[in-house]
Amino acid sequence: MSYKIAMLPGDGVGGDVLEAAKGVLDAVGFEAEYEYGDIGWEFWRSEGNPLPDRTIDLLKRTDCCLFGAITSKPKDEAAAELDPRLKDKGFVYSSPIVGLRQLFNLHTNLRPCKAYPGNPLNLRDDIDLVVFRENTEGLYSGIEWHPVPETVRAAFDTHRKMAMFAGVANEDLAISTRIFTRKGCRAILRDAFEYAKQHGYPTVTVAEKPNVIRETSGLMIREARAMARDYPGIELRETNIDAMCMWLVKNPQDYGVLVSSNMFGDILSDLAAQIVGGLGFACAGNIGDDYAVFEPTHGSAPKYVGQNKVNPIATIRSAKMMLDYLGETAPANRIETAVARTIAEGRLRTYDMGGSTTTTGMAEAIARAAEEV
Repeated sequence: MSYKIAMLPGDGVGGDVLEAAKGVLDAVGFEAEYEYGDIGWEFWRSEGNPLPDRTIDLLKRTDCCLFGAITSKPKDEAAAELDPRLKDKGFVYSSPIVGLRQLFNLHTNLRPCKAYPGNPLNLRDDIDLVVFRENTEGLYSGIEWHPVPETVRAAFDTHRKMAMFAGVANEDLAISTRIFTRKGCRAILRDAFEYAKQHGYPTVTVAEKPNVIRETSGLMIREARAMARDYPGIELRETNIDAMCMWLVKNPQDYGVLVSSNMFGDILSDLAAQIVGGLGFACAGNIGDDYAVFEPTHGSAPKYVGQNKVNPIATIRSAKMMLDYLGETAPANRIETAVARTIAEGRLRTYDMGGSTTTTGMAEAIARAAEEV
């Protein structure tokens, strides 16, 4: 079966790692028509839109997407880099990958964090956990104000806790909202429990902060307790996010599936990535009911552009996740075996692993190993 795959290189090293992953996909015989699209900083600067409509149309006619990396900057810095012809025309920067997640309702961000024996960067070799991060709500929903409009201020002033800000002028106040829905909580929790059931993980740990953020974290915890009754063979654990970060460094081998909200999950997954080698190994899938986007979680790394230096394994593992999503289990398993074998042999190491192997050198070695599996 031949697939249509959207390829969005984005900024910086995104194109380099995407092509590295494509070489491995070719090596395992994955047949696809690749369509390249525009996304990222250059399109913000030149068009006032880092996610052009033509790219959205491209995604709608493909089966799923492989995404490279983007450069993203704060609002004022983004406005300063906009083409002079577009300034003062109402263009406001927002992250295109966040936009993709919301537009296609990619509600589940799945981030496997596995220690491959032979990786000198592992905290320990027996780590095998998966972070499920809610992907469309929470602090990343984008509902925020500065300065605060009077109508919004009036609504917030109905809460007794706003009394401490009574003397703060609207122009000196910034508000970002943290919005959870019951549907959103249930979606991420259901995916986490189902994954644990399918892959044999004995625990699902919800990491939130209900003792302080009582309403939003509280909703997530209550829904987790209710859902756990549907999975009697899986233990539900509840931890505060700050304690979870400590325990994840102290006893990472004790955890299997972790679930959290958008911001907490983002932080937690980067911590989990570091204990198994860092962002050079961190793959992710943004998965919805009808579409999915797979990406490495590292950024665009502009200082390494053109140096053929960055570690492509995160993107190669993301491509492997894409094959799993498409039901192409056999080639996905070959890529997994090839990655593990290449790391275990220890002959080739990229700069982050303390070696000098290039991006293409590592990708070609994994491709050769995949052909031999």
